[in-house]
Amino acid sequence: MPEQCVITRQIAVANGVYAPGHLGELTQILDFDLVDAVAEETATVQRRVRLLPTRVVIYFVLALALFERRGYRRVWAKMVAGLRVLNLTTPTASALVRARRRVGAKPLRALFETISGPVARPSTPGAFWRGMRTVAIDATTLHIPDTAPVATWYTKRAGEKLVFGYPLLRLSVLVECGTRAILAAVFGPQADGETAHAHRLLDALTAGMLLLADAGYDSWRLLADIAATKAHYLCRSGARRTPLILKVLPDGSYLSVLGYGRLKVRIIEAWITVTWADGTTTREQWRLVTSLLDHRRYTAEELVTLYHRRWQAETTYLSIKSTILDGRVLRSQRPADIDQEVYALLTVYQAIIRIAVDAVDTCPAAHPDRVSFTVALPNSRRAGHRRRRDHHPRR
Repeated sequence: MPEQCVITRQIAVANGVYAPGHLGELTQILDFDLVDAVAEETATVQRRVRLLPTRVVIYFVLALALFERRGYRRVWAKMVAGLRVLNLTTPTASALVRARRRVGAKPLRALFETISGPVARPSTPGAFWRGMRTVAIDATTLHIPDTAPVATWYTKRAGEKLVFGYPLLRLSVLVECGTRAILAAVFGPQADGETAHAHRLLDALTAGMLLLADAGYDSWRLLADIAATKAHYLCRSGARRTPLILKVLPDGSYLSVLGYGRLKVRIIEAWITVTWADGTTTREQWRLVTSLLDHRRYTAEELVTLYHRRWQAETTYLSIKSTILDGRVLRSQRPADIDQEVYALLTVYQAIIRIAVDAVDTCPAAHPDRVSFTVALPNSRRAGHRRRRDHHPRR
């Protein structure tokens, strides 16, 4: 068994003004044909071949997300590293900004929606439970620049007397447990509630899935809509909810109803004990709501243990906010540019996850959820180059 899983660091690039159009290692996922297809689908293909054709601009926007700490010219330098023999013209930062806005967010959204989705196989460790694909939902916020155009759409945190901090964007994702691949994502102003975002993500749920969710998603109407997709759910309930006990089951769980009798559920109660560094302990009661009513097939103890997989959604946000963004504010200063940047960020994240899972598949003893994103990211940023002379780009 090999001790290391190696991905080739040589890629092929196109000719002429199309040569900078690549993303290093990630081009094997986001290849030329795919990028050209989304440009054509979104009607953003250039009318004439320019210094910055649409394909190159799309790759440039993706590179901005991959190299978040770099400015425009330095990101461009990363894209053309190793291509000096081609004597390519270096565009100005303002030209790159105008090219971004010419292309817009549509092709980046289409690109993300194309590569998003589950990547685990039935044999992938941690991705399935009792034959169901486990997925998790959660929301977070991203900081965006405090500019006048942004202020018309995104708001800041507000206290009783003060408004403070940066404007906030709310991001909600549906994540595959075991691989941390994103199945679907939505985002918008902070005022958009978690429940509203969750309803927009329901189209990604299918029969054979088990959704893990935190207490912010325990609305009976939302749970009923989840059940209507034929997916099952395991959701933590708010502390204020006091469900009616209809029937106590042998494993300590009980049957109940929500929504004034309109939704039949099973309730599992558990006490969580936390031991702090100084040796003191605290106890808190957790209550889980599930559509898995068969206590024999799905025991309470197993469901409590399974619920911990929900934290993989938090790990996804850690990878995006702390590893890719490095805690930084988004660079875009207009709402339309912010949309483009977020879709690029999600696309880069998903491409890295896909490559990491493919690499792990070659190492039978490895688990995808043990892959270090902090290692995968810098490896994705490194790439060699070789010209492919027989490639004829679409015009």
